[in-house]
Amino acid sequence: MSCWDTITAYAFRSLGYGERVLPREGYDLCQQFTLIGSGLIWNVYFGVLALAAGFFLANLLALAKASRSPLARKPAEWFIFLFRGSPLFIQFFLAYETLVLLPRTGIDVFWITIDTSWATRAWAGGLFVLFLNTAAYSAEIFYGALRSIPKGDLEAADAYGLTGWKRFLRIEWPTMLRLGWPAYTNEAIFLFHATTLVYFSGFPAFQQRGDALYYAKYFADKTFNPFVPYPIVAFYFILLTLVLIWAFGIANRRLNRHLPSNQRQKIRLRPQLIR
Repeated sequence: MSCWDTITAYAFRSLGYGERVLPREGYDLCQQFTLIGSGLIWNVYFGVLALAAGFFLANLLALAKASRSPLARKPAEWFIFLFRGSPLFIQFFLAYETLVLLPRTGIDVFWITIDTSWATRAWAGGLFVLFLNTAAYSAEIFYGALRSIPKGDLEAADAYGLTGWKRFLRIEWPTMLRLGWPAYTNEAIFLFHATTLVYFSGFPAFQQRGDALYYAKYFADKTFNPFVPYPIVAFYFILLTLVLIWAFGIANRRLNRHLPSNQRQKIRLRPQLIR
């Protein structure tokens, strides 16, 4: 089988398309790069969805923690402390053991049976834990940025008569994002790296549709050489990190577009004709 045949057969195997049987001979670099890259699709899936959903929950938690009402502040503080204070792997384990206790026949709600078997799969249960974990860490970042908003900006908003949600949406929220974006970029990178822990958690892969580490472990077991598949995983995550830095850098320049340091100076040609 040529390298191109290997790519066409295994490029989307982790999604259930292509060859269903894993390679049983050869184990060359093309096979390892293709299958590990196929598994990386699940890591990107975990990271993108957890980051997108966690961003909105993190904003709500940051606002709740900054609230004067203890009814909103205390639950947010407990949630953030719980998920920041416990190891992520333990969170995976406890979440799986809790979801396993759900009835396999489903839960009846108003004469409608809700299926619960999907909750113990990696694509759902693992994503749920990553979503809650990144929301807690991001909420603490945004809370710190919210408390660091210059008083001059708030006084200017008061001078213009901006109050309530209008002041938050036009002054406080953009400033909070601008101040917290560098730290939030690091959190996004850590989150994508943390997606590799889904393989080690109790959440099983569905029909061998595993992530990058799933296939790296397969090749390491077959070849008895971990120094090829695991560096390939590291290589893919380095590329993924570069993409994240580039994408978040664009967003950071967008958030800071009003600052003079981010305005490109036009090149002016001034020939010296007369001395």
